[in-house]
Amino acid sequence: MAPLALLVAGLAVVTTACLPVTGPGPGTGGPTPTPTPIPTPTPPAPGPVADLSHPLTGGNGPFIAESTPVDLNQAGYTQAEYAASGTATSYQAAGSLGGDGRWTLTPNGTAQYKSRIIVRRPAAATKFSGNVLVEWLNVSSGIDIDPEWASLSEELTRRGDIWVGVSAQRIGIEGGPVLVPTPGASGLAGKGLKTIDPARYGSLTHPGDGFSFDIYTQITRALRTGAALDGLRPQKVIAAGESQSAFALTTYYNGVQPLTRAFDAFFVHSRGAAGLPLVGAGQNADLAGAIFNSPATFRTDQSAPVLDVQTETDLTGLLNSAKARQPDSDRFRLWEVPGTAHADAHLIGPTASSFDCGVPINNGPMHLVVKAAWRALITWVTAGHAPATAPRIALSQSGSSTSVTRDADGIALGGIRTPPVDVPVDVLSGEPGPTQSTVCLLLGSTKPLPAARLAALYPSRADYESRYATSAAATIAAGYVLSEDRPALLAYSQPDRVSG
Repeated sequence: MAPLALLVAGLAVVTTACLPVTGPGPGTGGPTPTPTPIPTPTPPAPGPVADLSHPLTGGNGPFIAESTPVDLNQAGYTQAEYAASGTATSYQAAGSLGGDGRWTLTPNGTAQYKSRIIVRRPAAATKFSGNVLVEWLNVSSGIDIDPEWASLSEELTRRGDIWVGVSAQRIGIEGGPVLVPTPGASGLAGKGLKTIDPARYGSLTHPGDGFSFDIYTQITRALRTGAALDGLRPQKVIAAGESQSAFALTTYYNGVQPLTRAFDAFFVHSRGAAGLPLVGAGQNADLAGAIFNSPATFRTDQSAPVLDVQTETDLTGLLNSAKARQPDSDRFRLWEVPGTAHADAHLIGPTASSFDCGVPINNGPMHLVVKAAWRALITWVTAGHAPATAPRIALSQSGSSTSVTRDADGIALGGIRTPPVDVPVDVLSGEPGPTQSTVCLLLGSTKPLPAARLAALYPSRADYESRYATSAAATIAAGYVLSEDRPALLAYSQPDRVSG
């Protein structure tokens, strides 16, 4: 089920975090990767373009639920919101949706739509990197949220990338079922923008999730022309989505991208084993049912590369993405990160302590790896330098049951190693605490190691600090955390927990 139930601490209008803006950064701090030939991109297919010419104004201002809003003024960014309207097409499958992802979709009807987008871009045109991230906003909590922005905002703003959030699904506009109830969302979850702020959003209309894919396409075509970007013309446009939105991008890549060629690359974060199902007019996609659908990998015959970033939680349990594992290739990379959860303390922000899961929720540095993954994808699609091929998290099979293989402390083996996992004072895990609510199943856990175990691991505080710093340097050198984020990675160390 999915996603991120989190981020429901408040609306997305202004904030307090202060992020500097610089030009595009250097590399990841690791060795220079070997260039990988990029297949000659096929130009985007022509087709209907969304009308983005009408700014949304009035009411209470732009609405989006997010945990820790960024101070866009301090970051040198500006925000605007636009209606996105047109006539969209839905799709149906021609034949089976096979496990290899080589799906054939055909048109299945048309309907008018009027959705919305939020654009966050550098205030100074000279700061624009040329890259646009188009996030399929997540609706699993019954409300539009922006988990990719929550993880990537610092990297986007220091590089000068543009972020566009798209209300692609019906629940965000019209309201509907709340898949993952979360603290802080009461009174808003499931209502939809039209009810939350009728003065601003009352004219919006969404014909159903079957049309979401083409709405997403049409908005992207418009963005390529500079619409809603104050005339800035993108050089690369990347599709991005987390959790339920990653399910949607799986369906898009396998069935819609071959028809539209709308995106230059795909940034997929915490997908399940299957794709988001195709549905009829007026319907919401059944994500809960999709979890039990047949697994599908990403097809391997397209030029647009895919970087798929998965937490430890995602591999087994509800999402079971291990069923859709596939080999890395010249168009695909899979990064799996042990000691991380589908949603964690960073993503949830100040409300993390309000989740009663029996133990503290996961506090791993997943967002630091996600930022490195984003830069690796940009480097791949612009310069042909493929991301590192990462080790996979170790799994064990017992009959039909798959589980993560762990060391004696309960820490997952394999995958992309970070210092809090390899030089631990806590057991960071994708496994939940004792409370088995839907949301807690996604939040992982943080369990302190006993004092006796810490004494056995580290003869002194200096030893712990030295080993932690060495591990951090190795993670950065491997390209899994950016050199600019070294201070943030070091801040996860807890020398006060170690005696001596």
